[in-house]
Amino acid sequence: MNARPGPLNLITDVPGLRVGNASDDRLKSGTTVLIGDTPFTAGVHVMGGAPGSRETDLLAPDKTVGEVDALVLSGGSAFGLDAASSVADTLRGQGRGFVVGDQNVPIVPGAILFDLVNGGDKAWRENPYRKLGHAALDAASGNFTLGSVGAGTGATTATHKGGLGSASLVLPSGHRVGALVAVNALGSATVGAGPHFWAAPFEMEAEFGGLGPARSFPDMAMPLTKLAAHANTTIGIVATDATLTKPQCTRFATAAHDGLARALVPAHTPMDGDLIFAAATGRMPLAEPLFDTMALGHAGAVCMARAIARAVFEAVPAQGDTRPCWADQHGGKT
Repeated sequence: MNARPGPLNLITDVPGLRVGNASDDRLKSGTTVLIGDTPFTAGVHVMGGAPGSRETDLLAPDKTVGEVDALVLSGGSAFGLDAASSVADTLRGQGRGFVVGDQNVPIVPGAILFDLVNGGDKAWRENPYRKLGHAALDAASGNFTLGSVGAGTGATTATHKGGLGSASLVLPSGHRVGALVAVNALGSATVGAGPHFWAAPFEMEAEFGGLGPARSFPDMAMPLTKLAAHANTTIGIVATDATLTKPQCTRFATAAHDGLARALVPAHTPMDGDLIFAAATGRMPLAEPLFDTMALGHAGAVCMARAIARAVFEAVPAQGDTRPCWADQHGGKT
């Protein structure tokens, strides 16, 4: 593909996008917000069997609303949907949103993952995710931390602690593509009990250790250590500065699921709510619409696979963890 990572290797290498994280270490959960300088075209595709989301129906190609103001990823299962509500409240106060008469209604789709049984203190009297949504939006910037932060704060996989990951590419056409993901999967990002990531063939510049692919695959059985807890779901966003329609954004999100399946085994299970949003800021037209949309989909899948591995690679330990961190178990980062 002759592409390279952007300068930050983050989704914010797509101009006009910012990301904010808010975490509560005692809660072992958090929220991540992607906000555009201006509204952007969006799509979504769900392949997991147990999704939790808000305002995803309006992203369908045949629905009226053409653009959204922000996208929210959050822990907290259904309670975490309140994070998107608080983001919408704040944006309304800023005068942003879909105008209807003398009212403006910010469009803020969101998705949640289940982290309610990860060892954190969940005995709250007031839903904490409204405050986390406000804090994440306030923290939005071009640069942000990966690993045990935001929506990935308390995330886990079958074998390791999960986390928040991101990656980017600059294509030969000049288009930029990025991925952002909170990895809380039923499956595993690594091969068996070893340190090698399933996403290793797509790694760039040793961004998750530079170990290369596994040399053997001793156990191809599915790791189902999280099955009984129903405590799963990987949620993410792929973004580009290309000019895309809603149908093209939907196809972009659909293609990005290939990256999820390349990086997690198993993926898209009945007990995962795997969901990917797509965002297009429309700053760079497509010179060759058919070829460019195909290239964008492939790039989105590559970025998503890399972002998933980076999420697990960058995770750090915290008191009460139910899974070991990759870095602790495999000798630290190289």
